[in-house]
Amino acid sequence: MNQQPQVRPRRARAAMLALMSTAMLGAPLQAAGPGDWESYGRDGGGARHSPLTQITPANVGTLREAWTYHMRPAGTQAETVPLPAEVAKRFNTGFSASEATPLVVDGTMYLSTPYRRVVALDAATGREKWAYDLANRDQPSTRGVAYWPGGKGDGARIVFGTRSGKLIALDAATGRPATGFGADGIVDMKTPEVMNGMRGAPLGLSSPPTIYKDLVITGSRVQEMPVKGAAGDVRAWDMRTGKLVWTFRTIPQPGEAGHDTWEGESWKQRSGTNVWTFVIVDEKRDIAYLPIGAPTFDRWGADRRGSNLYSNSIVAVNAKTGKYLWHFQTVHHDIWDLDLPVATLIDVRRGGRTIPAIAVMNKTAIMFILDRVTGKPIYEVRETPVPTETDVPGEQPWPTQPMPVAPPPLARLSYEEADLVDASPALRATCQKIVADLKVVPSKPFQPLRADSAVNSFPGSLGGVDWGGGAFDPKLGLYVININALASPQQLAQQPDGSWGMKAGYAYFMDPQSGNPCQKPPWGELVAVDVNKGTVAWRRPLGDNQDPAFKDAGQISAGGPITTASGLTIIGATKDKQIRAFETRSGKLLWQATMPDSNYGTPMTYRSKNGKQMVAVVATGGFAFSPATSDAVVAYALP
Repeated sequence: MNQQPQVRPRRARAAMLALMSTAMLGAPLQAAGPGDWESYGRDGGGARHSPLTQITPANVGTLREAWTYHMRPAGTQAETVPLPAEVAKRFNTGFSASEATPLVVDGTMYLSTPYRRVVALDAATGREKWAYDLANRDQPSTRGVAYWPGGKGDGARIVFGTRSGKLIALDAATGRPATGFGADGIVDMKTPEVMNGMRGAPLGLSSPPTIYKDLVITGSRVQEMPVKGAAGDVRAWDMRTGKLVWTFRTIPQPGEAGHDTWEGESWKQRSGTNVWTFVIVDEKRDIAYLPIGAPTFDRWGADRRGSNLYSNSIVAVNAKTGKYLWHFQTVHHDIWDLDLPVATLIDVRRGGRTIPAIAVMNKTAIMFILDRVTGKPIYEVRETPVPTETDVPGEQPWPTQPMPVAPPPLARLSYEEADLVDASPALRATCQKIVADLKVVPSKPFQPLRADSAVNSFPGSLGGVDWGGGAFDPKLGLYVININALASPQQLAQQPDGSWGMKAGYAYFMDPQSGNPCQKPPWGELVAVDVNKGTVAWRRPLGDNQDPAFKDAGQISAGGPITTASGLTIIGATKDKQIRAFETRSGKLLWQATMPDSNYGTPMTYRSKNGKQMVAVVATGGFAFSPATSDAVVAYALP
């Protein structure tokens, strides 16, 4: 028998009845204002930039913890993952990892938790207002929720996807299922047109959907392998009713432009080519931008010869209708799992005018800056010859890849034997064994994988950049993002069904105990790009390494930064459990504090009802090869 979702009130019955009365009257909550953080990237363009100025470079050093909220309900244990005994002892801690960024609108914080709940908190105190429990052990999207302000008699709503493919809308005031949306506030996104005849194939949401006016736009999380599964199509739904409004096919169908980029019938039932990060919108121009990832399987392409549109492309569509406007493909025929995790709306000042632009990056951390109206590169892009030699039968790597003249690549893209780490004899010995055991060989940019050895591809599956993305300060024209240098030495092997997969699974060029990579530093950096010049303004190590031999090496990071109008960049992201504030203009470190565990979402900042600017983080740990040891949401404020 199916368990029904429940809302757990935390105040007296009279207070709850008052909230319910407001909702039944259809009075919308206040729309987002300058002191709010109303979406994952703060605004529809994903700039992660706040106009607040109370916390400044001069006083940020006095930030103190204001409150802590614990997401794990009493008596609740985290889901456990089957692991070898020695690994399970370290990683099955009773806590679950979160990559969420909270939202704050009109004094209320909204947050998805890794304990099968979505909660609303008083943003000034951290007191829980309501909690919604998901049925059937389902999980809300790990990176957060979306906020719809309502209107025309409808109250504000919180909307999010789940692991099982549900789209759920809640009344923002009460946490109860939104009346009129789907069936009791729930829409099943596993519809026949996207399931490709495979109802049991994985389809869910790991990132929050995007709100455009009265539509909620969803990407999806689908499988990495096998090849066939649910389609990665992007869809828009009516925020009042949950009815499907439009669908954009991420693999062009017969008769559609781009269909000929898939040889033969390789397009059929193909999974992947999905937006697993964030759709962004230019509401003024009614354009939605879809950062589409790699097709399945993303390390082998002999069964899908061609450039494979719209994989690894930023696609602009009419946000009202889903109609195609333009696209730009950042990788042709992806066989490296490069995806397209980063997309941010920016403005570029060149030649005496301001150009509305979009910055996009696949995992290589090669930044393409495009006119967001036309899709044309602002800085010249050249098709550059790349290696194509491989011993994998039938594979036809694409002979060129797009490379911008500016900005320069932000992360390491190649590896030679002389790059092996040498500052620590112990680490070097560990890494030499990895090289011998995995048959690791050097790599050049876009080097195809092989069957006889493990090509040491830089960057690896975690990327030079990943879903955490960057932040854009419009006044300074600086785009700030955290960068990794971590390779994935991958070797292909033929599978029983004749396809090809990874011989040893996902591998990383690092010491699994310390987490230190096997090539010479730097390993983790914070980088600022001047988008008006196409140059790197500054870069500095990010993270404190415990080994004194690598004091300035930085650490592998996950999550991303935010910026503020007062000139601050704030970021967690590293496994040293630190939250840091930098001067955006110079990269100078101004403040850091220890969190209960690492923040692997992005921080956010807001103005509380008491007038204080606050900074909040979800600090669970549980990434970068370390276990989750906390369930804390922490807010900081000036004394």
